[in-house]
Amino acid sequence: MTCVVRSEHALRPAAALLRILAVAGAYLAGARLGLLQQLVIEGAVVTPLWPPTGIALSCLLWAGAGVWPGIALGALLTIATIDTVDPAAVGILAGNTLAPLAAYLMLRRIGFHTRLDRLRDGLALVFLGALGGMLVSATLGAGTLVLSGSLSLGEFWPVWSAWWVGDAMGVLVITPLLLVLRRARLPRVTRAWWWTEAAALCVTSVAVVLVATRVDLSLLFLVFPVLIWAALRFQLPGSAPCAVLISVLAISAAIEGYGAFAGRSMLEVMVILQALNGCAALTGLLLAAIVSEQIAVRRKVEEACWALADVVDQLAPGETAHLWPPPEREMRPDR
Repeated sequence: MTCVVRSEHALRPAAALLRILAVAGAYLAGARLGLLQQLVIEGAVVTPLWPPTGIALSCLLWAGAGVWPGIALGALLTIATIDTVDPAAVGILAGNTLAPLAAYLMLRRIGFHTRLDRLRDGLALVFLGALGGMLVSATLGAGTLVLSGSLSLGEFWPVWSAWWVGDAMGVLVITPLLLVLRRARLPRVTRAWWWTEAAALCVTSVAVVLVATRVDLSLLFLVFPVLIWAALRFQLPGSAPCAVLISVLAISAAIEGYGAFAGRSMLEVMVILQALNGCAALTGLLLAAIVSEQIAVRRKVEEACWALADVVDQLAPGETAHLWPPPEREMRPDR
């Protein structure tokens, strides 16, 4: 028994190290994907959607605050792949590490559920995880560029805004998707039309989003009926992938200058793009949370009714006589 206990204690540091390296690898992979779609504002390279923030927050929610060195290592490797690592990169590295950690601590403080099956969880992820926590990374990142001389003071706010929105979109779009994928299971009992509706939703989503983002007319609003359909019928497992699809195709159309993004300045493109991404993410997340909460309440009521019926069945006939209405013939109105 002593040998077994010692071996388990010996494996704990190795397992922790593997988790940290896995987080760093996931962060770096998400950064490489994010850098494929980037824009230049005021001479600074920004991404409309920065997946590493969503990946980092998801890892913290799964494994706890102990994996923060993996986030720092992933951020350091990301900076090294973009530019040389100099003293000015310390502020950016600190911001990218502290922002998801601050978001995680705030979410844990209020009792956040990773199932996202309550409206309060959706609101917490929006206002604490995304909008609140990512203030840290945007402020430290843009502030570091100003202090190092890479950015003028007049260019601070445009870059800060783009940085903050990109990191917040990473949380709003990527974190719900990863939380869904971690507990994804095939439905145990499905009706005959379930798979048909799911396939129809997938095909319709791709077709509608492509049309909405690439035709010359301003038809971006067409994505919302599809998103509402996904949230109402499939909750977060339906709305989270749909929000990712909308964001990715919209960013691609914005970079290539198609649809509603054609002929506009870079600032106008960013405003339209982030307004679409933010509204889509908020709509899908909050509507799915409301529907899931209502389904959970209905199930609790049904379980209480079944439990009450079992109690009534176990009572003696004489004890339940006063609980039941009179026979049907006595309840009929006089004719």
